[in-house]
Amino acid sequence: MEKKRESFGSRIGFILVSAGCAIGIGNVWKFPYVAGQNGGAVFVLFYLLFLVIMGLPVLTMELSIGRASGKTIVDGYKALEKKGSKWHLHGWICLFGSCLLMMYYTTVSGWMLAYFWKFLTGVFIDKTPAEVTAVFSDMLANPVEMLIFMAITVIAGFVVLSFGVRNGLERVNKFMMTGLILLIITLAVKGLTLENASEGMKFYLLPNIESIREAGLLNVITAAMNQAFFTLSLGIAAIEVFGSYMSKENSLTGEAVQICVLDTLVAIVSGLIIFPACFSFGIEPSEGPSLIFITLPCVFIDMPGGMMWGTLFFIFMTFASFSTVLAVFENIVGVSMDSFGWSRKKAVNIDGLIMLITGIPCVLGFNVLKDVHLIGERGIMDSEDFLVSNLLLPLGSLIFVLFCTTKFGWGADNYLKETNTGAGIKMSRKFIIYFKYILPVLIIVILISGLL
Repeated sequence: MEKKRESFGSRIGFILVSAGCAIGIGNVWKFPYVAGQNGGAVFVLFYLLFLVIMGLPVLTMELSIGRASGKTIVDGYKALEKKGSKWHLHGWICLFGSCLLMMYYTTVSGWMLAYFWKFLTGVFIDKTPAEVTAVFSDMLANPVEMLIFMAITVIAGFVVLSFGVRNGLERVNKFMMTGLILLIITLAVKGLTLENASEGMKFYLLPNIESIREAGLLNVITAAMNQAFFTLSLGIAAIEVFGSYMSKENSLTGEAVQICVLDTLVAIVSGLIIFPACFSFGIEPSEGPSLIFITLPCVFIDMPGGMMWGTLFFIFMTFASFSTVLAVFENIVGVSMDSFGWSRKKAVNIDGLIMLITGIPCVLGFNVLKDVHLIGERGIMDSEDFLVSNLLLPLGSLIFVLFCTTKFGWGADNYLKETNTGAGIKMSRKFIIYFKYILPVLIIVILISGLL
C-alpha cells in the first residue's frame, strides 16, 4: 500500500513557503543595485511588467506539474509525459541544478548569519570605513570561519526538514516569513526617516528620462527582464515540489499571483531601506554586492542605535536567504524520496552530507583555491552561479513552457485544466498562443544574453 503523501497544513503555509523559496538574497541584494545601475523607477516599471508576462506563467506551469502528478519533478514528468518520451530526463537536470545552486548559496547565506553574529556581538562598534572593509576581506580569507557558518546553514536546514513538510518546513517558514515582513517594514520606516530620504525616493520611484539615456533603454529593459525572470527561482523545479503537496481547493493562477505579490513586495520595500540610506550618506546606489557587506555596515555605524539596526537588518537577510535554502533542500529531499524510495530520515542524512561536502569548494574558492578559474576568468562561486543563473534556470523554464503547451509534451488542455481547478483567478485560453509562440522567444533572448 502506497504511503500517503505529505501536505501543507494550510493555504497560507503553502503561500509563505513558496514565497520563501522565491524571496532570497536576489530580492534584497540584487534588486536595489540593479535598479540603481538602470535608472531606478523606469527599471522598476519594466520589472513589474516582465514579472506578470514571464514569471507568472512559468510559475503556474511548475506548480501545475507538481499538483497534477502529486510527485517531485522526475516522477512528475514520468506520470504526465506521453509513453516513450524522455521529458523526465530534464527532471534529473533540475535535481543537479538544485544541488549546484546550494553549493554556493549556502556560503552566501552563511555570510548573512556571520554578519548578524558580528553586529550582535559588537564587532563593528567604532570601526572606520577601512576597518569595515577589512572585516569582509578577513572573513573571505578565513576558510575556517566561512566553513563554520556554511555548515551551520546546511545542518540547520536539514534538521528542520527532518520534521517533515507540515511540522518542519511549513512551521519554520511561517515564523521566518512573518518575522521577515515585520523586520522589512520596520527597517523601511527607519530608512524613510533619514535626513535625505526624499532624494532616494525620487530616484527610486519617479521616472527619470536622463537616467534612461545614461543606462540605455535596451539595457534597462534587458536588466528588468532578467531580474523579473530570475527572482522566482524558476527552471530547476524548486517550486514544483510544493505543487505536489498542494490541495485542489484553489486555482494555481490565484496562488501564483499571491506568491509574486509577496516576492515583489519584499524586493520593492528593500529599495525603501537601501536608497534612502544611500542618498542620506552619500553612497552610490549602483555599488553592487559590496553595498550589503561594506557600505551598509558603514551606514549603520553612523546611525544612532546603529548596532541594533545592523543586527535587525542581518536577521532579515538571514531569514531571506535561509527560506530559499529550506525550499531548495526540500526539493532535493523530495526527489530522493520519490525517485530512490528513501525514507525522509535517510534522504535528510545522505543529502545533508552531500551538500556539506559539495559546499566546501565554494568556501575555499575565496582563499585556498582563489587562483582556480573554471569558466573563463570566473572563480568557483561565480562559475557555479553562471551555470545556474545563465544556463539551467532559463533553459529549464523553456522546457517547462514547451512541456505544458505543446502536443509533444503534456499539452495546453491538460495544463489549463490543472491550473484552473479550484476557486480563484482562472488562466484564459486566449493566453495559450502567447505561451506557445512568444514566451519561448523571450526566454531564449534571456538565455542568449546570459551566455554572451
